[in-house]
Amino acid sequence: MTANVVRAPRTGFLSGARRSPLAKNRAAIAGLVILLPIILATVAPALLTGIQPNAQDLSASLQFPSGEHLLGTNKLGRDVWARLVYGAQPTLLGAFVVVIISGLIGIPLGLFAGYYGGRVEAVIMRVLDALLAFPALLLAILVVATFGRGLGTVVVALGVIYVPAMARLIRSVTLVQRSLAYVDAGRALGFSDGRILFRHILPNLVAAVVVQSTIDLAYAILDIAALSFLGLGQQPPDPDWGSMLSDGRAYLLQNAWPAISAGFAIMLAVVSFNLVGDGLRSQLDPRERER
Repeated sequence: MTANVVRAPRTGFLSGARRSPLAKNRAAIAGLVILLPIILATVAPALLTGIQPNAQDLSASLQFPSGEHLLGTNKLGRDVWARLVYGAQPTLLGAFVVVIISGLIGIPLGLFAGYYGGRVEAVIMRVLDALLAFPALLLAILVVATFGRGLGTVVVALGVIYVPAMARLIRSVTLVQRSLAYVDAGRALGFSDGRILFRHILPNLVAAVVVQSTIDLAYAILDIAALSFLGLGQQPPDPDWGSMLSDGRAYLLQNAWPAISAGFAIMLAVVSFNLVGDGLRSQLDPRERER
């Protein structure tokens, strides 16, 4: 008599990528092309400019773009292009850390809620619902007001605030996976809950995590920029896009380039991550591929 082996369905990232190459999605490719210089600025800003972002020359205040200053200068004579390039680092790295924090907390919570159900699910979901009851930016402002200004405080606050979205997504996908035959087979073979959760269910959640993380990156960039605009994030004189936008708004009539440059950088980063996220969704979500 031959035993039938029940295997976990291949619904993860790699199997989806083989079936439908992401290269066919023009919007996603456009997003990746836009992201390349932004990522380069984040990783190696010195390759894009030789000017120090905090070097100031009051005699060159609020200059328009020229050969010496590609995007002009701000009120203190600092080079806008240099500050834009170096400002990508705290904004982008901060957004990545926000997503990592939300994943490290939200993924286990979603797994436990979806797999165990009952009281475990009820307690977890009620706590998450309580977090969702507060507007994200308002809750972040309250946290920063309590623990002090700074990019680190903003990043940790946003990371916790983003947990409910990730956890609820993981819970919904886990509920589907829990009902499949490979989970019942694992239980019948005496596998522990930890083995079923982290060795069998979790790999099948990679696609959902990747898509959600890409979209969360776009929101995190906006939120970090908004809090820095309010003076709660990156502190002067170090640049980031939100503080550049705030500094430039007072001089829009004299020279709009500092504010416009920062706003345009934020827009490009958010749009590019959204394009990549939509491309990944159409690539990895079976329902999207069937359309």
